[in-house]
Amino acid sequence: MGVFTYESEIVSAIPPAKMFKACVLDGDSLIPRIVPQAFKSVEYIQGNGEPGSIRKVTFAQGSQFNYMKQKVEALDKENFKYVYSVIKGDPLMNKLEKITYEIKLEASPAGGSICKTTSKYYTIGDVELKEGKEKASGILFKAIEAYLLANPYAY
Repeated sequence: MGVFTYESEIVSAIPPAKMFKACVLDGDSLIPRIVPQAFKSVEYIQGNGEPGSIRKVTFAQGSQFNYMKQKVEALDKENFKYVYSVIKGDPLMNKLEKITYEIKLEASPAGGSICKTTSKYYTIGDVELKEGKEKASGILFKAIEAYLLANPYAY
């Protein structure tokens, strides 16, 4: 097994508390509404969002994936930090044991926020990985930002 680690940063005009609430705390209901072409539903099958909870993400019809299961590893609401792992489903492509995402939102000097993400891919055997998955999370982050800018009173 190998572990491949990627780091990325995305800058947003939205303050960290508001972005964390939309992305993490309310993301299960908000994300399928914002990007229905990608996500059909997100539902907890164990727990309620606290560490140890398991949720099932069902992708929209026509997506290259059908579903995935995610486990909440850590949730720090005061410091805007969230860690979860993809533990089952199509995104693992039978080549990965799991994928762990560590997300930290920090205040930006410009008044918005900086989203720092560390992605760890745990491979099965000697699998080589190419970068690219971080682009999808960046697109999702920007879609949520656009929604919040267009709906300033939503949160």
